Amino acid sequence: MFGKKKSVPQIDKEQLELIENAQRRVRKKKALYRHFVIFLIASVFFIVANIGMGIGEEFKFLGVDWFVIAIVIWAFFLCYHAFSVFVTHKFMDKAWEEKQIAKLVDKQNQRIEKLKADLPSDESLLKKLNTTFTKSDNLTIIVAAAENNAIGKDNKLIWHISDDLKRFKSLTSGHHVIMGRKTFESFPKPLPNRTHVVITRQEDYKAPEGVIVVNTLEDAIAASKNDDQPFIIGGGEIYKQAMEVADKIEITRVHATFDADTFFPEIDKSIWKETAHEFHEKSEKNDFDFTFLTYERK
Repeated sequence: MFGKKKSVPQIDKEQLELIENAQRRVRKKKALYRHFVIFLIASVFFIVANIGMGIGEEFKFLGVDWFVIAIVIWAFFLCYHAFSVFVTHKFMDKAWEEKQIAKLVDKQNQRIEKLKADLPSDESLLKKLNTTFTKSDNLTIIVAAAENNAIGKDNKLIWHISDDLKRFKSLTSGHHVIMGRKTFESFPKPLPNRTHVVITRQEDYKAPEGVIVVNTLEDAIAASKNDDQPFIIGGGEIYKQAMEVADKIEITRVHATFDADTFFPEIDKSIWKETAHEFHEKSEKNDFDFTFLTYERK
């Protein structure tokens, strides 16, 4: 019969680190001991060489024998070595270094969190925009939306209302029109007699000459600051952001519901006041009943 196999004791990571640290301390103390022995032997040799054999008697510095100076200098380095072994390396070992690094990392993380806390939130940024871009600037949203707020599908209009297109042209002509990249790309070509401001996250987006390309709504508004009435013309995400900073909404309400993939935000009547209302029945040029509505911020 085979005897029972003896289990081998396992050394965990902490124990291994303690053993390695002890080994390092032993090596340092051995090196210090060798240094001390060599210092003693060398000191005796210097004294015997000078006093017993007369070597270097003519070498003095400020009246002090050369071997005394040599012993003092060497003694300084020996003391430094001893201090390094018993003080510096004892209290400033690897564990001490890791602790200091952890403290520095913690301080850095605290600074990062403070910077994050100091950054304005999206809401505060929009409030700031609304404060700096006053009502006299007349930032206007213009849109055609169905009863269920549908405005488009597959980046295309989902109805044909000739009078709405004419109204859009009449209101926006001669002004800056702010839009997202997909809305801009849905046009066969840039709209005539308007300055296009296109918002995109693409850093290297190529647009036709005369088209202003920006990365944020804030930049788009800044690019339109010389216009007395710039217009936001889409798409869905740009409308959502603009609802927080716009002064007016010109909406063509199409009296039907549609299947769509892009929608206009709900108009909060506690924030917006209806100031104009003009109903139109469907006709040969207009496929649906619709109403021209104007809302102004209260």
